[in-house]
Amino acid sequence: MKLSTKSRYGIATIYDLAMHYGQGPISLKSIAQRQLISENYLEQLIGPLRKSGLVRSVRGPQGGYSLTKSPDKISVGNIIEIMEGPILPADCLSGDNGDINSSCTRINICVTRNIFSKLKDSMDAVLDSITIADLLEENKPQGD
Repeated sequence: MKLSTKSRYGIATIYDLAMHYGQGPISLKSIAQRQLISENYLEQLIGPLRKSGLVRSVRGPQGGYSLTKSPDKISVGNIIEIMEGPILPADCLSGDNGDINSSCTRINICVTRNIFSKLKDSMDAVLDSITIADLLEENKPQGD
């Protein structure tokens, strides 16, 4: 399983906003320059983040985007789910909350269902345990 650029760049965008948390709105152009992301692509990514309520926009010459929550309240798993939807290692886990999909015809004979269910639970636990504040701390320049 591979995360798409939507998730990776979505995390980078939220990370960049978190680096400037509390400093007012940040322009997409400045985020694009620092994170080496196309500004056009960043405009597409910011929509789902704004729609989810994770970021807010401010119009005008001093406008831009800012986080609606502190970095310690935003998990990597939350961003990935906004950008991609639930992480599902197998289609049979596509029911509500990743539960077993009742339309699966192999549900009673599948030997791998429990493996994929445990894998999903483990991935969710890891991704939900890492906050943007953790990333800020891990990537803090030495000597600060």
